[in-house]
Amino acid sequence: MPLQRREEHDRPDATITARPQFMDAGEEIPRFRISDSGLAPPSAYQVIHDELLLDGVARLNLATFVTTWMEPEAERLMAECASKNMIDKDEYPQTAEIEKRCCAIIADLWHSDECENPTGCSTTGSSEACMLGGLALKWRWRQRREAAGLPTGKPNLVTGSNVQVCWEKFCRYWDVEHRQVPVGPEVTHLTAETAVAHCDENTIGVVAILGSTYDGAYEPVAEIAKALDDLAAKGGPDVPMHVDAASGGFVAPFCDEGLEWDFRIPRVQSINASGHKYGLVYPGVGWIIWRDHEALPKDLVFDVEYLGGHMPTFALNFSRPGAQVVAQYYMFLRLGRDGYRRVQEGCCETATWLAEQIGGMEQFELVTKEIGIPVLAFKMSSERGYTVYDVSEALRTRGWLVPAYPMPPGLEHISVLRIVVRNGLSRDLAGILMNDLRGTVERLEKKGVIPQTESDDERAGFHH
Repeated sequence: MPLQRREEHDRPDATITARPQFMDAGEEIPRFRISDSGLAPPSAYQVIHDELLLDGVARLNLATFVTTWMEPEAERLMAECASKNMIDKDEYPQTAEIEKRCCAIIADLWHSDECENPTGCSTTGSSEACMLGGLALKWRWRQRREAAGLPTGKPNLVTGSNVQVCWEKFCRYWDVEHRQVPVGPEVTHLTAETAVAHCDENTIGVVAILGSTYDGAYEPVAEIAKALDDLAAKGGPDVPMHVDAASGGFVAPFCDEGLEWDFRIPRVQSINASGHKYGLVYPGVGWIIWRDHEALPKDLVFDVEYLGGHMPTFALNFSRPGAQVVAQYYMFLRLGRDGYRRVQEGCCETATWLAEQIGGMEQFELVTKEIGIPVLAFKMSSERGYTVYDVSEALRTRGWLVPAYPMPPGLEHISVLRIVVRNGLSRDLAGILMNDLRGTVERLEKKGVIPQTESDDERAGFHH
C-alpha cells in the first residue's frame, strides 16, 4: 500500500466538527488521534461520507483497471461474506470449496487439460500472485543449481521494461537481478529476440505480459517460448516462463480464443490474473495457477494446523475476507462463457471505436498499435502549446479521470494519455467522453501556451 506521511499542514491538533443536525452537534473530534468519546453511528457515517464526496467518481475513472461496478446481488453476497476469514478453511469449508472451484474454472479457461495436476490459489491481487510465481521460479532454479553442484548466488529475472512495478518489488525484496529489456518506438514490449539475448544460466525465468498497463499490448508468448526452446536445444539454459496475465487472463480466453499464450505452451509454468480487473469483481482478488505440482516447490507450501484443521497454504499475507472469492464464483455462475464473451467483446469494441475517434483528431497520435486488452494510449501529435498533462487536468473538470504519464524506459521521453475501457463504460458514455475531449482540446487551443508552474513529472505525480 502507499506509504502515508503526515504533511506539515496536518497539525496534530486538527479537528473535525460533527454536522449541526446530529445529536453530536458542534462536537469537535481530533483528526489524527482517537477521541475520548465516540460519535453516534449516523454522525460517524456522515462525517466520513461527506469527506469522501471529494473523491473522483469511480465509474468515470479511466485510469484504473479495477472493477467499479457489480450487480446488487453480488454486493449482497460480498456483504454476507465480509466477516469470513479465508484462511479459516476448517471453519468456513464451503468458502474453501468455492475457492477450489474457481481455481478449477480458471485453470480450464487457460487450457489446463494440457497439464497433469494443475494447482493454484487465490490471492489479494495480481501483485501478490506475481510474487508467488516469482518465488516458485527462484526456488526451482536454486534446486536445479544445487543438484548440479553449481553456485546459486546470482539469480536474475528477464522482463520487458514495461512490466508492472510488482516485478521490480519482487526482484528487490528477494534479491534477484532484474534484467529489464528496454522497449522502443516500433515495439513497445518484450520480443523473442530481446528476451533470449538477456538470458543466461542464472536466469530463473522470463516473464511475458498479456496486456501491458502502458498501452494494452499482448507480448508474443508463443514466439518467446519458441525462442527459449531453440536456446535450450542448442545447449543453452532451459529457462521457464511465467505469464503475467493480470488483465489479459480474463480477456483473451473470450476475445482471442485462437491465441496461444497459456498452458498449451509447455514452457509456461505459471499464470496469474486479477479477478478484480477483467474478472469483473471488486478489489481485491487475484489468481495464480501452476501447470503441475512440480512447478510449485513443496518447500514454499506451509501446513497450518492451529486454526482447527490441516491447511496447506502459500501466501504472503494470512487473514483476508472470503467476500471477493465468493463474488468471483458468482460472476462465473452469473455470466458463463457467453456472458463473459459479450462483456469483454463489448469493451474491446468500445476501445476500438475510441481509438478510431481519437486517431482521427489532428492533435493526437495513437501509441497503441492494436487492441489487446481494451486499453488505448495516445500522445500529442506535435508541439501545440499544451501537453497531455494539461488535457488530463482539464478533463477532470467534467469528472473524467484520464491519466497522463511517461512511457517505460526506452520511451520515457514520450508522455501519453491512457484510457482503460471496463465493464460499465458504455458506448453512450464513450460518446460523451469524446465530446468532452474535443471540447477540452478546443478550449486549450484557444488559450495557447499555458504557463508551466510545475514540471511535467510533478504534474503527473512523480514527486521526488
